[in-house]
Amino acid sequence: MNPKKKSLSDLGGIMYSTDPSFNYESEEETASEVIANNQQDLRVMLDRKNRGGKAVTLITGYRGNAEDLDKLSKMLKTKCGVGGSAKDGEIIIQGDFRDKVVLMLQKEGYKVKKSGG
Repeated sequence: MNPKKKSLSDLGGIMYSTDPSFNYESEEETASEVIANNQQDLRVMLDRKNRGGKAVTLITGYRGNAEDLDKLSKMLKTKCGVGGSAKDGEIIIQGDFRDKVVLMLQKEGYKVKKSGG
């Protein structure tokens, strides 16, 4: 099932065609290459901005498909025993779990650095 087109930019700017044989060719999403864990360069930081003073552990720099990001996020949230979310290549873990997250990601084979403060 194809996702719905919501704006002109989704259609590539084409609004209407008088050509009866015109067939709009949509760009197929290419299967993103699976990037090995040891080639991922992740940053783990503490973030308090725009969160009402609540601290969260923010993991950035993930490259790969959304399914793998969700799996990694679920594993980290489960091991820390807290909630969070994953979107746009970022994982948010509620609370300050930087050291614990760095150790878990290193055990999984990721290249990880603590950044910020």
